[in-house]
Amino acid sequence: MSQPFADLIVSGKKTIELRSWNTNFRGEFLIHSPLKIRRDDCDRLKINKKFVTGAIIGKVELYDIKKYNSSKEIESDKKFHLSSKRFQSRTYGFMLKNPKLFKIPIPWKGQLGFFDVKAPKTKNKYIITDIIDEEYRYQWIGHH
Repeated sequence: MSQPFADLIVSGKKTIELRSWNTNFRGEFLIHSPLKIRRDDCDRLKINKKFVTGAIIGKVELYDIKKYNSSKEIESDKKFHLSSKRFQSRTYGFMLKNPKLFKIPIPWKGQLGFFDVKAPKTKNKYIITDIIDEEYRYQWIGHH
C-alpha cells in the first residue's frame, strides 16, 4: 500500500483497507511501504511528513472482509478507510486490527498483493521470522 496509507495502517488510524479483490487469508501480515507516495492523498488528508519508503514498516492483523454494495456504504465507513475511492461493483474492505509500527524499518522490495518475506541467512543459519518483532530485532542490532 502506498504512503500515506501504510503509515496510517500501522499507526491504527486506518482500520479498513479497500480493495477490488477478495481473499480467504486471515491473520497477521507485514505492511510494506513502497517507493510511491500519493501526494494528492497527503494533501487531502493534511499529512505533511517524511515517509519511510521501500521497507517493511510494521504489521497488522486481517480479521474479516466486508463486501460493499453501494457508494453509501463506502461513504459511511470513510472514517475507517480514509480513501477517496468510489464504489465499484467489486469493492471489499479488509478489516484490520492490532497494528504495530516497527521502530526499525526493514528495507525490502515489495510486490503487488500478499507476498512471502523470506528471512535472510546470517552465519549460515536462518534468522527466525520472530526477529521481525521488535523484541527480537533489537537483540540482533550490532550482533551480526
